[in-house]
Amino acid sequence: MPNSSLPRRLARLRRFLALATDNWLARAYLAVFAASVLVVFLLPDSGFAPDPLMLTAPLSFLSVVIPFGPGAEGGGVAEVLATVLWTGWLLLCALVNAAVLGALVARSAAAARAGAREPLPRIPGPSEEKGRDVAPTERPGLRGIRALLTPAVDNWLARGYLAVVAAALGFFLYAVYLSPDPGFAGIWPLMATAPLSIVASLVAAPAQYSSLPWLSPLLFSAGAALSGLVNAVLLGLLARRLRTREAHTAT
Repeated sequence: MPNSSLPRRLARLRRFLALATDNWLARAYLAVFAASVLVVFLLPDSGFAPDPLMLTAPLSFLSVVIPFGPGAEGGGVAEVLATVLWTGWLLLCALVNAAVLGALVARSAAAARAGAREPLPRIPGPSEEKGRDVAPTERPGLRGIRALLTPAVDNWLARGYLAVVAAALGFFLYAVYLSPDPGFAGIWPLMATAPLSIVASLVAAPAQYSSLPWLSPLLFSAGAALSGLVNAVLLGLLARRLRTREAHTAT
């Protein structure tokens, strides 16, 4: 029944807000975001005006396709309503990012507690080693990388985000290498994988003016893919943390 799912949704919302506000890193991020929004409204012509969009990336860049924001046509009530909606959208993006940071802090704390409880491994003696076949084990480095990347693929939120990143990169590569007029195709993977994709664009920029200009899109694509993977891992950690809290609440 619809009413039976309402308490569960409210519980998930409370868990989400707790992740976004119950640790120092998330609260510091929200404080910086609030200060940037205040600067935008008090000093709209300053060089700090775009900061809220950068601080709430990548979700905030979806406002490019949202038909409202400051300076909307119509003036008066229409502009005030558009500004309120735009601010609410940025606040939602900031809360998502703060929850991601909160999930990251919670994971680090949980790993520290687990490491403190884990007993030291026992080293077998020489007599125990003789005559025993040692099974091949996976390299610790590979095992650590797999564990690190697992949150990017074990939940629908991260997988859906990776699908968006793949579509943006595919469109970009098609436009650059196969389309006669690529236009501004690079804006889509840049927005989808921000903020780290900005670093990727800076790294790839020098190749554009070298003797190998075709290398620049490949460097940018590789950097954007890596940035998207980092974002997917963070989103996966958020999804895991929400599921963990739900399981603890159920028990």
